[in-house]
Amino acid sequence: MNTLTKLALGLMDQLQPLPAIGIAQKTLTLLPATQTGGKPLMEALAARQSQREFSDIPLPAQTLSDLLWSAAGVNRTAHGGRTFPSAMNAQEVLLYVAMPEGLFLYDPIRHVMELVAARDVRRVTGYQDFVDAAALDLVFVADHTRMKLIPAAQREAFASVSAGAMAQNVYLYCASMGFSTVLRAWFDRHALSQAMGLGTDHQLLLSQTVGARKAI
Repeated sequence: MNTLTKLALGLMDQLQPLPAIGIAQKTLTLLPATQTGGKPLMEALAARQSQREFSDIPLPAQTLSDLLWSAAGVNRTAHGGRTFPSAMNAQEVLLYVAMPEGLFLYDPIRHVMELVAARDVRRVTGYQDFVDAAALDLVFVADHTRMKLIPAAQREAFASVSAGAMAQNVYLYCASMGFSTVLRAWFDRHALSQAMGLGTDHQLLLSQTVGARKAI
């Protein structure tokens, strides 16, 4: 679906997700993350870029596991430390994964994906046409109920910093492993909140498309 059509549907409050493709498991246990390999950090930084051409090929199971661990996984098991910073360790940014088979919430502690909705939410994660068909779209959501120790006026800024760090982790993973990604903030917030079933304490921050590079 092209951008103009999405904009028009949004104005009519008619931008809707699609039915899921296939039957998703309620809990998808991910493979153990591969925490070695890839390009050296400086090479990954040199290769980091936004790309807007995606193949519709699904990501391999190991890639999906490594991607989500890179974004928000536990890298210090003794105290549950994550791969990104969080003010006062609030861990307020929830990582949702929109795929053809459904919308999932990533649980970093258990390293699993929990099914939230059996529908394809990808087209609602952005006005761009490429979000509809790429392997997945990540959605970063702030849960304000986890930020009670942080002054209300600072919560959005703090959560945005954490989400930005998570997104950069995704960029570096994709640069290291040869995948495409682009971070986005242009989407219909009302339509996406409805499609995801978010509550009043949840705030949409960013979305990020990930997929294999489109063959030229």
